Amino acid sequence: MTDLFLTNNYPETSKVRSKKKALTRQKLILAALHLVGEGKSFTALGIREITREAGVVPTAFYRHFRNTDELGLALVEEGGRSLRRLLRRARQTSQPGTLMIRHSVHVFINYLKENHLEWRFVAMERSGGAKILRMAIRNEITHFTNEMVSDLRALGVFPDMRTPIYQHICGIVVTLMMHSVTDFLDLNPGDPKVEKEMIDHFVRQITVVFLGGARWQLRAKKFSFKRSV
Repeated sequence: MTDLFLTNNYPETSKVRSKKKALTRQKLILAALHLVGEGKSFTALGIREITREAGVVPTAFYRHFRNTDELGLALVEEGGRSLRRLLRRARQTSQPGTLMIRHSVHVFINYLKENHLEWRFVAMERSGGAKILRMAIRNEITHFTNEMVSDLRALGVFPDMRTPIYQHICGIVVTLMMHSVTDFLDLNPGDPKVEKEMIDHFVRQITVVFLGGARWQLRAKKFSFKRSV
């Protein structure tokens, strides 16, 4: 009878433990983000400081991360993965052209607003953080670029464009996105007019990049033809 009782309740106990573990992990992540949001350097954060902010004992940290670098990597990877998924959906459900660009920009900005602490962290670490985090952010940028190339190819945008040029174009667009993070996060929420102007400007920048890439492809073809004659 006792064995049966334990067997029947084991799945429920395991589920509760999993939820508690996930909750503790999330508390640690949010604690680090809040500390960075207060102006503290992520690289200067200590494990005791993070666990104190999270309201957990220091030993709980090591059940989830080996060190603060690993916590930082989790922040970069989870944030990048979530945003990439949203942007892929935006591209795949929009008509190619300026409408798709504008829709993707709105998705991007709304995500920044909803996850402002996380993306302030990314913006800070991209330029002045530890090397391991800078490399992780560059890796995410490469993922963004490759997924954009793949999606636009599938949608038939510039079907004759050479892959190297496509890679350059999408790389420039992703770089523009990363550079714009702090600009959009610093916007005054009570000034929608300025936000609209910034969005319009951002959409125009991306449009010019794609149009310039198409022109570049055309000139490359002409140059190649002249060389072969």
